Amino acid sequence: MLVIDTHAHIYSPDEKKYPPVANPLRPPAGKGSLEHLKEITAANQVRAVCAIQVSTFYRFDNRYIRDSAVANPDWVAGVCTLDPDDADSPALLRQLATKYGIKGMRSIPAKNGKLDHAGVRALWKTAADLGIVINVLINRDKAPEADKMLADFPTLRVVLDHCLNLKAGPEMEPVLKAVLRLSKHRNLHAKLTFIPTGSATGYPCADMHAPCLQIVDAYGGERCIWGSDFPNELWTPRVSYAEHLRIMRHDLPLKPAARAAILGETAHKLWFAGKRFAV
Repeated sequence: MLVIDTHAHIYSPDEKKYPPVANPLRPPAGKGSLEHLKEITAANQVRAVCAIQVSTFYRFDNRYIRDSAVANPDWVAGVCTLDPDDADSPALLRQLATKYGIKGMRSIPAKNGKLDHAGVRALWKTAADLGIVINVLINRDKAPEADKMLADFPTLRVVLDHCLNLKAGPEMEPVLKAVLRLSKHRNLHAKLTFIPTGSATGYPCADMHAPCLQIVDAYGGERCIWGSDFPNELWTPRVSYAEHLRIMRHDLPLKPAARAAILGETAHKLWFAGKRFAV
C-alpha cells in the first residue's frame, strides 16, 4: 500500500546557512532534519512526504524547504508559508512554484486576524492560477471565513490543516461540528493529523478515533489524508512516528478503500500527480 506523509516539519542542522528566528521552538538535538526524516520514513515504508514550512523556527524564510524540495523531487513536496500582509508574497509564491517546484502553500490569517483578507485572497488566487494546493491553518473561530473563501475559490484544492486543531475536551464537539460543516465544499480535504496532538492519552489515542471516523464519513476517504507531525519527539512526544502510522494502518476500523486513499492515494493526486511509486 502506498503511504505518503503529508505533514513533516524539517529543521536544518546548519543554522548558519539557514538561520532560525529569535527564540525558536527547537526539536531535541539530532531530530528533525531532512536526513532524520529520510531514515524514519524508510524504516516505516513511507514513500514520499510533504515538507511543511515550520513557522516557529523559520517564520517566512522558506529556503530550507525550497532547497530540500529541489534536491529531492522524487520524494519531497515542499509547502511554503508566506506573509499575507506582504504585497510581494504572490510574486514570491509564483517564483517558488515555477523555479523551485514548490507544490503547496500553508495559508494563515493576516495580522489583523482575518482569513478573509485581501492579502490572503491574493495568495489563494495565485495558488489557483498555478494549480498548487493551499493548506489552511486556522482554529474554529475562522471557520465562517473559510466557508466563504472556499465558496469563492471552488476550483482551488484546499487542505484543512489539523482539522481546526481538534482535540479532546470541552471544545471537541463544537470544533468537530465546524469541521463537518465545511465538508460540503468538495474542494476541501481533511488532514487527519490531530489524533495524537488532540488526544488526552498516549497510543492508541482511542479518545480521538470516533471523531476521526466521523470526519472520514463526512469527507470520504478520497478527501482525507494522513500526516505524521514529524518530528514526533517535539510535536507528539507521547506518540512515536511508527505508532501514529500504526493507528491509521491498523487501529482505526476503516474500510480498505478508505484506508488506501487516506494513507497515500489522495496525497498522490494532490502533490505527486504523474509520479510513479513502487509499492
